[in-house]
Amino acid sequence: MHPPALAPLDVAILGPGMITQLQILPSIYQLQRQGLVKRIAVCGTRPATMRALAEDPRLLNGFPGQSFELFPDYRKGGSAAAPEAYREALKSLAPRQCVVVALPDQMHEPVIRELLEAGQHVITVKPFVLTHKEGVELEELAREKGLFVGIEYHKRFDDRGLMARRRYRAGEFGELKCGQAHLIEKYYYMHSNFQNWCTCENSDAFTYIGCHYVDLVAFITGLKPVEVSVHSRPQPWPNGKLGYLWTDARVIWDNGATLNVVNGFGYPDEGPGGNTQGMVLHTEGPGAAGLIWHSDQFRGVKHAILAKGGDPGDTAFMEPNPDYFQLLDRGGPGLEPAGYGYRSIEALVKAVARIEAASAGLDAGAALRRRRELLAEIDAAGILATPRNSSYNELVIEAGRLSVTHGARPVRIEYAPEPRVRFKESRDYGA
Repeated sequence: MHPPALAPLDVAILGPGMITQLQILPSIYQLQRQGLVKRIAVCGTRPATMRALAEDPRLLNGFPGQSFELFPDYRKGGSAAAPEAYREALKSLAPRQCVVVALPDQMHEPVIRELLEAGQHVITVKPFVLTHKEGVELEELAREKGLFVGIEYHKRFDDRGLMARRRYRAGEFGELKCGQAHLIEKYYYMHSNFQNWCTCENSDAFTYIGCHYVDLVAFITGLKPVEVSVHSRPQPWPNGKLGYLWTDARVIWDNGATLNVVNGFGYPDEGPGGNTQGMVLHTEGPGAAGLIWHSDQFRGVKHAILAKGGDPGDTAFMEPNPDYFQLLDRGGPGLEPAGYGYRSIEALVKAVARIEAASAGLDAGAALRRRRELLAEIDAAGILATPRNSSYNELVIEAGRLSVTHGARPVRIEYAPEPRVRFKESRDYGA
């Protein structure tokens, strides 16, 4: 059988920063090569940042002849910030195209709400939003309009995670008992734009990056988190703003298992990887113990080049990650993206294209019903993270923020009668 035709889309990317430069834009460029994407727009606030993205040699060499529309356009002169530029781009989008949100954590909710009200499908970097209530409201709005919202938890498309998921859910590992995970970004983040937004009142290291491993454990095991505590001591960024730059979180699951997650912005710039990360899960079954060990820091490749590059954190000796995202020469024009970072973007965009293709040509009522049917199928499949099938992530984020801002006080997550978070009380001990 031939797969159903997909509807080509216009794509707007909100946020020209690091993740757009590294993963999102080259993935969208590749989908444009394949005919799945038509126009591409990238929206920012500062002309200097737009220039850096538009003139990135890696992207120019990798995707010759391809470009994107700039909002704001630095070529027209001026250096003033343009916080409303993205609205100009949105005006040019037909209904039910695709908008990728790559903005700081605290900006997600109002921007995604605006996009849904404007009738656009949405893909957003993690975390989705910072409270469960916000997530529910956005999910209901999206379902009302028959619009897709996908959260880009790209570790779901790492084959090692999918392998563990299949075996765990087949019972081969037994039951999770205890685990550890860590992801520490390089120290140069200290001097990046993170110091302007990843501050105590907005976010923290666990919210920003620890959510990857919480989502992955839930994705593999099907367990639900029921308690969170996050310890951190606020310290100043170089610009003097206070942030929770190092976090130590403990997540308890509904079977009693624990997961410890350590995050921060302090892996040495001379370290050979782009960060340090990994996960170990200990499991147990009848008369035997199991183990899931993901060495996500070192993936079996070592390179030593003659001189390091000019980007922050570049090293002459390196341990490049062949699995997450690479641009490779496979004989075509330019370079081709490979890895689970690309596969994640591809799957999310294809979900939007499939929804639009399946409802094309139907009258308005029938088209809405068909889009809702497909949204329900995606929710039920559980591979792509959606507001409905991964709402535990928002509960963990909300609980974690409550804990870290109250001295690591444990916070309980309840799912019935209505999902909510609350401080752990004396009656909960011994339960």
